[in-house]
Amino acid sequence: MALRVACYNVRSMRDDVAALGRVVAALRADVLCVQEAPRFLCWRCRRRRLAGFGGLRVAAGLRAGGLAVLTGPSVRLLHGEGRLLAPFPRLERRAIAIAVVEAGPARAAVGCVHLDLDGAARLHHVDEALDLLTGVAGRFGALPVLAADVNEQPGQPAWRRITERLADCYAAAPRGDGLTFPARNPGKRIDAIFAAAGIGVLSCGGADADSADLAAATDHLPVVAELDCDRAADPCR
Repeated sequence: MALRVACYNVRSMRDDVAALGRVVAALRADVLCVQEAPRFLCWRCRRRRLAGFGGLRVAAGLRAGGLAVLTGPSVRLLHGEGRLLAPFPRLERRAIAIAVVEAGPARAAVGCVHLDLDGAARLHHVDEALDLLTGVAGRFGALPVLAADVNEQPGQPAWRRITERLADCYAAAPRGDGLTFPARNPGKRIDAIFAAAGIGVLSCGGADADSADLAAATDHLPVVAELDCDRAADPCR
């Protein structure tokens, strides 16, 4: 079966929440990785509300770092966790959220990160996050998938480091122009989904949602990848 993984920076739900809800529903995600998830007042309730828009539940993530992985009823949640990444003086604390899911006979460990604007921190956290993700994947016999607000574009150092270990899903099977930021007039591709070589990528691109809703919901556009879990089934075990 195809596993729909989505990546979306929701800017702490500070924009048009009704539009955001319609976009999340339109994603039809089995796994939704959220950057800038709510982390202040009533953060747990707000994350549950966000999940509810897409018929999902909160599976993983910490308050610190502002990340959440949401999962739907078509996958079985095996494990969820959040881990803080190394602190950098005067910079926001970063984290990784990881959910291990089973889709038919296949397992995927889906990680969510939001990398820093500082290049040195970004590069350090890429290595740390990938090590944590592959470690969890190995424990559960799963293949790793990483959804990221990379805060840089393809070909730059952190992006290159990720693609040394995982494939850029958009580059493998592009759908649309791939641009994700800013939502109202996108000119950069800074949000992406990356997958292990054993996972087939059927397509990767933007959401089939109303353009006005996409512009109003938050300052990023979502990314959706359809992954071929049947191809991954044998290596996962």
